[in-house]
Amino acid sequence: MLLKRWLVGDPIKTAQAADERLTKTLALPVFSSNAISSVAYATEEILLVLTLAGTAAIIWSIPVSLAILFLILVLTISYRQIIHEYPEGGGAYLVARTNLGEVPALVAAAALMIDYVLTVAVSVAAGVAALTSAVPDLFQHRGTMGLVAILFIVVMNLRGMRESGKFFAIPTYFAIGMLGVMVASGTILSLLAPDTDSAARSLSGAGTHLEGLTLFLILRSFAAGCSAVTGMEVISNGIKSFRHPESRNAAATMLWMSAILASLFAGISWMAYHYGILPKVDETVMSQLARLTFGTGLTYYIVQLATMMLLVLAANSAFAGFPQLASILARDGFMPHQMATFGDRLVFSNGIIILGLFAGMLLFLFEGDTHALIPLYAIGVFVSFTLSQAGMVKRWLVKKGLRWRYKLAVNGVGAVTTGIATVIIASTKFVQGAWIVFLLVALLIFMFRGIRSHYKAVSEQVSLSRDSRPPRPRRNIVIIPIGAVNRAVVRAVDYARSHGGEVKAVLIDVDKEETALVEIKWAQWGCGVPLIVLPSPYRSILRALLGYIEEQRQKDPECWITVVIPEILPAQWWQNILHNQRALMLKAALLFKDRVVLTDVPFHLTR
Repeated sequence: MLLKRWLVGDPIKTAQAADERLTKTLALPVFSSNAISSVAYATEEILLVLTLAGTAAIIWSIPVSLAILFLILVLTISYRQIIHEYPEGGGAYLVARTNLGEVPALVAAAALMIDYVLTVAVSVAAGVAALTSAVPDLFQHRGTMGLVAILFIVVMNLRGMRESGKFFAIPTYFAIGMLGVMVASGTILSLLAPDTDSAARSLSGAGTHLEGLTLFLILRSFAAGCSAVTGMEVISNGIKSFRHPESRNAAATMLWMSAILASLFAGISWMAYHYGILPKVDETVMSQLARLTFGTGLTYYIVQLATMMLLVLAANSAFAGFPQLASILARDGFMPHQMATFGDRLVFSNGIIILGLFAGMLLFLFEGDTHALIPLYAIGVFVSFTLSQAGMVKRWLVKKGLRWRYKLAVNGVGAVTTGIATVIIASTKFVQGAWIVFLLVALLIFMFRGIRSHYKAVSEQVSLSRDSRPPRPRRNIVIIPIGAVNRAVVRAVDYARSHGGEVKAVLIDVDKEETALVEIKWAQWGCGVPLIVLPSPYRSILRALLGYIEEQRQKDPECWITVVIPEILPAQWWQNILHNQRALMLKAALLFKDRVVLTDVPFHLTR
């Protein structure tokens, strides 16, 4: 508990929940860092695909980037409508559930949850890659650094949303500012002093094609670049985290996020094309752009540090979205109910911890390689994009209301656009690893429905019907299994007698002499409780005791049987191995027997 208090902090009262909500200033870095940070690798992913057709093909990075910018515009308008229409949060899951049905809603939820796990893994891996680009000697330790970063973000989020928001706000705004300075400086320099040599270097590779520049290759580059819009849905899931008026503040934050994202992405894509930047194994495109803009001095390292911070902190958006979505699913019975329970600091602690564990496992399996993780990325979030837009189209057709035709047109364009993007991403990335995402979505849906089915069965079995009547009093047989007469046993007898019922002590005879000594001592210390001695020819204490309990159950099928277990608890944890574990085995054997109640009476040793 002391370690927990030191790491997480003191509990926060439920009455202070409103104070823990975020202002727009704090909400922007918390919910938007994921989307904004994607500019650090989205352009590079476009170039990685296009350069398969030779360096001259990078000219297509501009049309591809413009298509992605249009996608950002459509998603911004669409999600602002969702925020106002569903102020309770839930995003794509809630939209699909209320308009399209249970299965599409679970598809959206499963896709989003997978995407949140991938967001943490990809963001941290990309942040570590930015650091290793500046300090190549750290490249071999990238996996360990990624796991440490995830652990740190988990701990900070467990401290509460407001505290983590304050902590991450300064580095996030600093990182956005430094990238903004680099993009502004680089763009101005490119316009004032065109680098014709770089353009010539790009065109010089026209004859060294590895693949033909086909429509399929261009679509693949678009699919890779769509990682730029991942994270745009997070705000719609966490509307309840904003201060009043929640929807208005969330919509304003969405607008600011999109403006920053679009500006940085457009600038980086333009600079990469203008300067003829090509992806390298040991250096990111962002590092190359920073070096061309500022040289290799202090400013270059500051930009790299800012990029690394933004990428690592992007994982924080997933920690804001995943627990919120999990809590909504838990409320609807599709996730364990514990996911809907606040922790000490008024955050969904279970969701935060589970997200950290799965992201850490993914990072470990892929050895912190960003390019290995990217093929799994984006497909999940685009499935949720499409379902949310399609759900809103149906909502406007049914509900209509003020300016419904305009809203229908916006969401209609959004559904078609994101649907096409989903098909492109799925078809181009399927062989590279996207099939894993589809398989995981199916498994998660199976899990969701299994959990829901279990809770439904529990409700049906434990709920009281209108015909139910209070039970009549029943006979209670209290059994105290003993192996000796000592203070722990006498303490258990004292407890059993205080609660009434037919109290009996049971001794298993495995040694005639020892049994005789126990009987003599019991006559003095047994407090008048009868002692039943059971023979055990094969020296099996547990079998003989269970047989006696079963015999009592058969004699009176209506009675209660309470087994009071005297248990000695050592002062030190390691001393447990010096004692037999009969109490533990007995509890395990009796736990699932009907009408048998277990009561443990601990006797604590002091040394």
